[in-house]
Amino acid sequence: MPRNWAILIRDKIAAYAEDPAAHANNVKKLKGQDNLMRLRVGDWRIIMRESTILLILKVSSRGSTY
Repeated sequence: MPRNWAILIRDKIAAYAEDPAAHANNVKKLKGQDNLMRLRVGDWRIIMRESTILLILKVSSRGSTY
């Protein structure tokens, strides 16, 4: 992953953790998965689980995420 994308992804995750409602259009629940969501950042996808903490499970390019 290029460094500039890594920085952007880290910043988007932090922004989502601070205010989930602000990023609602880029976050969707995954069908058939219990409490899993995906955050879209360009061509990258972040698979995460949200409860009392935000757990990042996977960060990968769009084609290989699911």
